[in-house]
Amino acid sequence: MVSAENLISEAWKVLNTVEDPEIPVISVVELGIVRDVSEHNGELTVNITPTYSGCPATQVIEDMVVEALHNAKLAPFQVNTVLSPPWSTTFISAEGRRKLKEYGIAPPESESVDKKALMGEERQVTCPNCGSKNTLMVSQFGSTPCKSHFKCKDCLEPFDYFKCL
Repeated sequence: MVSAENLISEAWKVLNTVEDPEIPVISVVELGIVRDVSEHNGELTVNITPTYSGCPATQVIEDMVVEALHNAKLAPFQVNTVLSPPWSTTFISAEGRRKLKEYGIAPPESESVDKKALMGEERQVTCPNCGSKNTLMVSQFGSTPCKSHFKCKDCLEPFDYFKCL
């Protein structure tokens, strides 16, 4: 019989291979969607939290998690969607932030960047391509609702910014 510790460790390894369907360079673990993995009497419980309540990829992510666990023969298991506390961009790992930047998506900066925007101030988002802060928001919404679309005034490249939530 596999120990609980080994079962949980194996589940984390498997879950780390599940790519986010909207940003395929980052796993659902690195994105912070997988909140917890536990074991009780040989059964795994995986808790996931959507990035926001209206995220259209929520069911797809759950299905991908179930498929990955099933393919790894880690049954029995259950996958729960946990809404409280809500997901936050602070859950994105350092590795996930690095991968977002390499992919051309500006990772979330500090919460104050987005809070200042609520007060009418211009966001100062760092361009993931050249590192300039001389950027301009083109649209509040980018390729997905959780991102804004920006343009760098220095290198002239467009990019998405992952909003702080």
